[in-house]
Amino acid sequence: MPRESGRKVVATNRKARHDYHIMDTYEAGMALMGTEVKSLREGRASLVDGFAIFYNDELYLESVYIPEYLNGSWTNHAARRRRKLLLHRAELEKIARQTRESGYTIVPLQLYFNDGLAKVEIGVGRGKKDYDKRQTLREKQDNREALRVMREKNRGA
Repeated sequence: MPRESGRKVVATNRKARHDYHIMDTYEAGMALMGTEVKSLREGRASLVDGFAIFYNDELYLESVYIPEYLNGSWTNHAARRRRKLLLHRAELEKIARQTRESGYTIVPLQLYFNDGLAKVEIGVGRGKKDYDKRQTLREKQDNREALRVMREKNRGA
């Protein structure tokens, strides 16, 4: 059987970029059980409530929902268990330094397979205030409106 190639996105946390100013992003591997991988290959996961936290100088992913594998037996996994993230020591120290500051948190942005290996993209971010969210939406609307006007002008010419 040929090995998978490319990137297959399983789940995206669209709300994270709306709720946080993402400063840095990192790609991390995950220590998963076999039934978790099979469930992910079916495209079933949710990152909405997820976050990452340090325990004993290691980074763990919390509250990410990977449902039980339907064809699994008694070896099935818990849907919201704590999953260890696999990063280089230098990256872990850099993330720990960034999150020591008040207001910074680690959120999962995307869950995907990269050449057959399960990866998660995590971001270190600071929570947005309500007025920041409104300003971001207003900027998106203004950009969309400007592009629409330019497109109409180019059609008429």
